[in-house]
Formats: sequence, C-alpha cells, structure tokens
Amino acid sequence: MTKSNIKNQGLNSSRRDLLKLMGAASALPLLGACSSLGGPSRKDLSARVVVVGGGFGGATAAKYLKRNAPDLDVTLVEPNKVFYTCPFSNLVLAGMRTMDSISHNYNELRELGVRVVHTTAQDVDPVSRTVSLGDGSSIRYEKLLLSPGIDIRWNAIEGYDQAAAEQAPHAWKAGDQTRLLRRQIEAMDDGGVFVLTAPANPFRCPPGPYERASLVAHYLSQHKPRSKVLILDAKDNFSKQGLFMKGWKDVHGDRIEWVGLSGDGKVTRVDAGKREVETEFGTIHKASVLNVVPPQKAGFIADRAGVTNESGWVPVDPVTFESTQVKDIYVVGDATIAAPMPKSGFAANAQGKVAAAAIIAALEGQRPLEPSWANTCYSLINPEYGISVAAVYRIQEGLIHESSGGVSPSDANATFRKLEADYASGWYSAITQDTWGTRR
Repeated sequence: MTKSNIKNQGLNSSRRDLLKLMGAASALPLLGACSSLGGPSRKDLSARVVVVGGGFGGATAAKYLKRNAPDLDVTLVEPNKVFYTCPFSNLVLAGMRTMDSISHNYNELRELGVRVVHTTAQDVDPVSRTVSLGDGSSIRYEKLLLSPGIDIRWNAIEGYDQAAAEQAPHAWKAGDQTRLLRRQIEAMDDGGVFVLTAPANPFRCPPGPYERASLVAHYLSQHKPRSKVLILDAKDNFSKQGLFMKGWKDVHGDRIEWVGLSGDGKVTRVDAGKREVETEFGTIHKASVLNVVPPQKAGFIADRAGVTNESGWVPVDPVTFESTQVKDIYVVGDATIAAPMPKSGFAANAQGKVAAAAIIAALEGQRPLEPSWANTCYSLINPEYGISVAAVYRIQEGLIHESSGGVSPSDANATFRKLEADYASGWYSAITQDTWGTRR
C-alpha cells in the first residue's frame, strides 16, 4: 500500500468526486490531445478503414471514426451478432446479473453508417492491404485497426487444451464458457471447494480472478455455506492485493484461501476429468469446480497480420497505437503491449478513441496530437462492498507513464465501499452506452 498511500496524500477528500466522474459519467479518455473527437472533421474523407473485433476497443474505434469523419468508409468485422462483456460477467457467475444484462449489439453502429459484417477475419495481407474473411470474401483497406482481444495459450499448462476447457472452464471469454461455469457452481455440493488458478502477468483484467473469487464466495455464503474458494496463483503480488485481502477477511472470513507463487501456488498440470491440478512442487488439489484461468496471448488475427512479437503480444507506437512492425495497421485493447496501462475494457475503449483520432489525422496528412488516457478498474467483494484502482496515463519521453492515480483508501467505511459498488454499476452503464449505445 506504500505507493498508493503516497499517491493518495492530500487526494482522499476529492477521490469520491474523481471516481464518480470516471465511473458514472461518459467513459472518455482525456482528450486534450485528441480534440478533434466530438467535433467535425477538417475535410471530407472517403478512405476505407477496416476494423476487426467488436469489443470495447474495436466497436469504440469504429464508432468514433464514423462519428468524426462521416465520409470515411468504415467496416467492422465481428463474428458475433451479440457481444458479451467480460466486465460484469463475474456478477453473472454469482447470480447477481443475467447474461442478457451483459449483452450488446451493433445497431447503433449501423445507424451511424458503419458496415457491420458478422464473420471471422481469417488472414491479413499487408502488401495487398486485404483482409480475408471466413465467408470466402476479402476486403481491402487503406487503414486497418485490429482489436482482437485474447486467445488462450493452450497446453501452456500441461493437460489444459480446448477439450479440457469444456470440463474445467476458463470463462475468460464471456459467453458459453460463462454459462458453463455458472452451471457448475450451481450444481456443486455444499462443502465442496471452488478452485481458481490465476496466471502470471500479463493477462486480461488483472483484478478479474480476485473479484471472481470474491463473488463466488458471496454466492457460496448464501447457497452453499460449508463450501470454500481456493486461489492457486502463479505470482506473489496482484492488483489491489491489500484491498482484496482486507475485504476477504472483513466479508468472507476464512472462506477464501489464497496461495501465491512462493507458497507453491503455480499450477503446472491439469486433469480436467478428475478436476485436479498439480502445483510446481507436486501438490495435488482436488476441486468440486475447477476454474482454470490460463496464460494468454493476442488474438490469432494479430499473428496472421504479422504484428505480434516473441511475447505473443503486439508492440505499438504509444502515441497512435499503430503497429511498430507493420505500417497502417493499428492495434488496441488487450492484445497490445501498452504497460503500465492494464488490459481492461476501460483502457481498450480509451485506446480505440485515440487510435481513431490518429487514423483520421494520418489520412488528412496531419501529425497526431499527443494523447493521454484514464482508466478505472472497479471490483466487488460483495454487492455492497466495492474497491477500485484509478490512474491517468501520459506520454513521457516517448513512452506511456502513469502520471497520477491510486487505489481506494484501506480504511474506508461501509458507506464509501457501498458508493464504490454503486459507481461500478454507473461505470458499466456509461461505458457500454459509449461503446455500443446500449445502456445496462
């Protein structure tokens, strides 16, 4: 807590207002350096821009490209007609929300004039500037923006492949896996153990596994009070660790046990059929429900486009989010290397707007202005107990740096925790309306 306490000195009195603004108001990045967003484009453009991926980053980019340069020919390629968000999917697992409440469509984008094509992007040819589609057709582009999200590194943990995920779901892509894990939680016997394995960094949504553990524990406390949650973690430190651990103690008592890397928490083998995992030093853990959150990488179309590096993620120009490896291809969201920005929905939304502004500037022959971004990650310990981390990011010496921010006060009272839980709902409503035009 040392770093956050230093950052929060003198700021606690205004933190409520900051979080309320960032959570309940529109989820815009800080756009002093991208001031063309929200105003008319400087001249008519008719170039073709193709966006692949309709999540927080891609849908936002397509929307803001068309809104701010109406003459642009913008096509969004997204296989799913309904997009389910990972944010708030943990609430579905806990029975606090329905799948419908985290579903979003593309009607608003169509109304703006974005052509939405529901198929997969199979390949990218940067020389001919074409994207090959799953229906056998192809589409040319002048600028390409990829927001491919993540793919799972199958077999990075021995025994954990696609077949194993049907018995020990990851649920790290919302949809069918979320439904499967929810059914397993509902069906588990009282007195059973929900085992969650968390990967080493980097991965999508750093606080996500710990919020999931919290909300599963909340469900168990109501419906299976003799059951417990065991977290086996491949690292010794995680996002908002102090706040989570205090919340677990205050709310859940001894229902949640966390085992870090140094305590033999790294899982090296999975037997999904037996619902067993083996850790680095040979310890076997048996689960009633086994939730494996495995190592990840950029979505496969990033590989096909040639924009990933040896890490499996995508290096980008921090000012424009253009690939540093392939010209005229921009990448936003979880697939990117944009640390210290987290792989979060809020960050993807902000990056999508910055990349949209950079594409418009490039097509107009203008230099991109220097951006800055904001991010807030809310997490729930239970429906009445919220915690958060907030930060502002700016460019310094050509790199992204965190210029200000911090976490919720460790000594906050119940009223403050309830307000943060409310702000989380406000944030979700605001950002989904901003991204897809659907407010939940």
